[in-house]
Amino acid sequence: MPESDLLWLSLLVFMPAACAAGLLVFPSKWTEAMRWWALFGSAGTLSVALCVVVGYYNLLDSHLDANGMPRQSVHTRLDARADQAASNAAQPVPKALQSADWIVRRPWIAVLNAQYALGVDGISLPLVVLTALVSLLAVAASWTIDRSVRGYLALLLLLETGVIGAFLALDFLFFYFAYELMLIPMYVLIGFWGGERRRYAALKFVIYTLLGGVCLLVAMIALYSVNVRDFVDQEEVKRRATENAKIEFGPEPSPVQLTQALARVEIHTFDFVTLAKVGRAVALVLSGQEERLAVKTKVIEEPNRGDDPTKVRLFAPGVDRASALARLKTQPVCTSQFQYYIFALLFLGFAVKVPIVPLHSWLPDAHVEAPTPVSMILAGVLLKLGGYGLIRVAFPICPWAAAELAWWVGLVGVIGIVYGALVAMGQTDFKKLLAYSSVSHMGFVVLGLASWGSAARAQYWQWGVDGALFQMVAHGVTATALFFIVGVVYDRAHHRDLNRLGGLKEPMPLFAGMSAILFFASMGLPGLCGFVGEFCVLMAAWNYSPALAIPAVLSVILTAGYLLWTWQRVYLGTNPATRDFPELTPREAACLLPLVVLAILLGVVPGMMLFNWMDPSVSGWIENMSPLKP
Repeated sequence: MPESDLLWLSLLVFMPAACAAGLLVFPSKWTEAMRWWALFGSAGTLSVALCVVVGYYNLLDSHLDANGMPRQSVHTRLDARADQAASNAAQPVPKALQSADWIVRRPWIAVLNAQYALGVDGISLPLVVLTALVSLLAVAASWTIDRSVRGYLALLLLLETGVIGAFLALDFLFFYFAYELMLIPMYVLIGFWGGERRRYAALKFVIYTLLGGVCLLVAMIALYSVNVRDFVDQEEVKRRATENAKIEFGPEPSPVQLTQALARVEIHTFDFVTLAKVGRAVALVLSGQEERLAVKTKVIEEPNRGDDPTKVRLFAPGVDRASALARLKTQPVCTSQFQYYIFALLFLGFAVKVPIVPLHSWLPDAHVEAPTPVSMILAGVLLKLGGYGLIRVAFPICPWAAAELAWWVGLVGVIGIVYGALVAMGQTDFKKLLAYSSVSHMGFVVLGLASWGSAARAQYWQWGVDGALFQMVAHGVTATALFFIVGVVYDRAHHRDLNRLGGLKEPMPLFAGMSAILFFASMGLPGLCGFVGEFCVLMAAWNYSPALAIPAVLSVILTAGYLLWTWQRVYLGTNPATRDFPELTPREAACLLPLVVLAILLGVVPGMMLFNWMDPSVSGWIENMSPLKP
């Protein structure tokens, strides 16, 4: 089964890139065939993603309780499955005992101890499926692109590979490669196929993204300097000690020489799971709880009756606790300054993508100048990388600093919510209004993650993290659809000025009806997808800090105001300039219908659609993080 995991996850990441390479064999005049090939590639990627969903469901089914509900088992947590996969890689398990854990670990750059490491859980998988769906719809929406079709479609598919690779990566270096891979396709797509100010918008996008990328690069280098020898398989430590002793003392070193070599061994890694363990151990030390740090007895430990609930087992089996604690305390990573600096770098690196105020100004320009399909991917998928990075990287690796700065991070989210809504109200460009709307909606993601409670109030924080993840998926659905709606309007009116539109309901009743559902979903109407995530976030924020929750709640009025006003200006009334607009074409309706259906289903049955397979992973994430805060 591990080989099966390698095949499926690698296929999921690289199938779009392979299809992009396949476009090179098409003669230049076969533009229609190129479109169908790209559509086939993106549809195949979505099919693979759905197969992985089925496989992950089977993994959860193997850990059901007596009532048929997923247990909050340690075996369903990504970090535990990653540890088991690493142990299996070091000590191969008999084939009969192997099981599918949807984790891939293979050597990549041996000299740096970097791995080709991919993993699936309930946090990443919804975003992978969303990416595959939005990419498919973006390719379908690109049918009217008639300039350099081969290059355009290849860049879209390459962009999809970068996004999915980032969502699945468990190695920081591989994550950084995938994260930065998206820069070139987006720059060219905006700069070559964009509007009149496309070069300015593309350059601004690159500068902001590179700023975030440099922050991540510095943080990655600093984290690689950490000696993680007490948090990894001790057989690997002994193997390295033996190799070093042979180099230093000869082919047959004495036991004393081996002991000396063992004391000097350092292991450095880019592995997210290992770095998160170090971060949790540091958080306990800096918060005065070092007595809770304990050594594991085996790789994966199921909680047993009689276990001391105050102990947090982070050191690898076989480690001497006193020596490990002493080594940890002597490292720069175990200082408040290091934790603050690295968290700030990680937060800024991902905040550019969210984006938070004041690092948001690239987004309206990029949306206004980008072609409609690129705006769909930008709003529906790329912004989610910022929120995902905070969940997967920033908070777990620097939990002490995250806990200390949680209120201020929440304040940043609230500022984004209110500022984005206020600025959106004053826009007359349809696309720019939706861009600022995205700034406002993504602020809920930051607020939900920041509503950090202690172990005794972990349930409220889980509401916030659940709400943040749900908000990312819901916003991905509605934002993708709304930017496609703008594209439909622009194809007919050849402008996006809200003051010159109006009256679309008469010539385009189907379009107006589907648009109404999506506008109401975006404003958070109960029964539609936008309500669930925002409600969970607001509940968590209220229990964490009413001072943060109140302005976020009041912003709901602003959101309803500008979205309803926009819908009225576009669809109601009479307008001679729009009365002859044609109704949706079959292709346009096929692009819009799945998003309308998802907006309804996510609002009506959120548990079946998302929470049931997201909750075990979120619970494991909360279980790791919440005890770190006194």
